[in-house]
Amino acid sequence: MYQVKEKLHEVLSRLPEGVRLVAISKYHPADYILAAYEEGQRVFGESHEQELRDKHTALPKDIEWHFIGHLQTNKVKYIVPYISMIEAVDSLKLLWEIQKQAAKSGRMVKVLLELHIAEEATKYGLTLDACRELLAGGEWRQMANVQICGLMMMASNTDDEAQIEREFQVAADFFDEVKAQYFPADSAFCERSWGMSDDYHLAVRHRSTMVRIGTSIFGPRVY
Repeated sequence: MYQVKEKLHEVLSRLPEGVRLVAISKYHPADYILAAYEEGQRVFGESHEQELRDKHTALPKDIEWHFIGHLQTNKVKYIVPYISMIEAVDSLKLLWEIQKQAAKSGRMVKVLLELHIAEEATKYGLTLDACRELLAGGEWRQMANVQICGLMMMASNTDDEAQIEREFQVAADFFDEVKAQYFPADSAFCERSWGMSDDYHLAVRHRSTMVRIGTSIFGPRVY
């Protein structure tokens, strides 16, 4: 087996206090996840509903599953009964669907609003203005089964570290704006999910609280 345990501890040793690891386990087999679990890792990220369901069934029930990919509204009902956090909410329509399915399951589902800051058309997410508009509209306040816990974003896929750092800083500044305006007394609104295998060392400089790392722990995708 790939050296999951060694690689996991290598990554953890580089994370400052206050930064949590979401181990991105998509396309990796359950025994890799179990190897990390045995070392104390509890938060894992998946991006495909069927793969997530299969792993949830097969693996220990105290795992916190984060859905980290683009989520279609018609898939929400399948993951809401057990998901811990949906990290990539990019529309009001999706928020309402999560609310609907969470209410049916009698659960509170944590979510992050996904920002599109990177200069790449292929990335999903809300522009800063669209995010402002969603929050200003106030409909999210009616959602008793959804808890907005912060923001997430992906930096541009580039070797230009200065650009990546600029994008992380935009996200960090925007977090402060949103926190002050809409969540000043809400301690749950605290998460800044940015940073992946190639750029998490930069993300933590820009106040990331959660990094999403897969390849550096699990190696190349297995399937």
